[in-house]
Amino acid sequence: MQHTVFMRTRFSGMTGLLGICCGLALLLFTTGCGGSMYGWTVRTTSSQIVAASDHASLGVHPIAVLTALSSPGLRGSEAGLAEYLAAIIRKVSPHWSVLDVQDTVSLINGHGLAGDYVRLRAEAEQSHILDRDILRKLGAAVGARFVFQPRLAYFSQEFEDRWSVPAFNVRVVQTRYSTLRVSLSLWDTSNGELVWSSLAEANLQSEAVNQDPVFFEDAARIALASMISDLLNRKTSSKYTPYNVIIDQLMREAMPQKWNDSKPGDEQDAGSEKGRGK
Repeated sequence: MQHTVFMRTRFSGMTGLLGICCGLALLLFTTGCGGSMYGWTVRTTSSQIVAASDHASLGVHPIAVLTALSSPGLRGSEAGLAEYLAAIIRKVSPHWSVLDVQDTVSLINGHGLAGDYVRLRAEAEQSHILDRDILRKLGAAVGARFVFQPRLAYFSQEFEDRWSVPAFNVRVVQTRYSTLRVSLSLWDTSNGELVWSSLAEANLQSEAVNQDPVFFEDAARIALASMISDLLNRKTSSKYTPYNVIIDQLMREAMPQKWNDSKPGDEQDAGSEKGRGK
């Protein structure tokens, strides 16, 4: 009888502990959904745009987006960067005429320049330079004065159990981390000049009870948007957080609808004083 009572008490206590942990996790989860899904920070280092290619030129001449580059160890992870970049530019700077990567590659191939494009990319992976002569041919083929070249430098995902109940093999809350480093360069196809360049490091974290990681697309969107904000605002060193609402919203727009039920507040334009990094 004593043994039975002891077992019941122990089971009841463990069940109560599990309930408390689940309740705390639910509270954390629901209160965290009022703003950004993630806690995130982006640090950027950007150059000034060269005088010969000022901001006014970017609004006059077409700009093409090239397929993203990466190091051999990250090959394949860069997929999507160019598409995210084109979508972000259209959102924050709609007066720019942007040719997305699908149209760019189709025009290059249609003009019989696929071999030149492969050589341009292979050499750029080693030298970080886009060959002037090939760039000039590609620019003429796609009808673009400028091209953006994104490059993935680093990406990692980590997981850490915060609250768990080992006796039930239950993970109540898990913290997920992602770190992404990406560079972006803007080239003049008429003369091979490097017009502008930027490097961004994005750090994201999320505490949740579901199994979703911190997705690559979410990290990529806020990093790319932060660099474009630098370009628009002529910034050379910036820090961005969820308080930069327009950047946070660019990430949220790509999420499933369940993460977009709450509105983050009045949007700020990425080119305005309030939208600037601090």
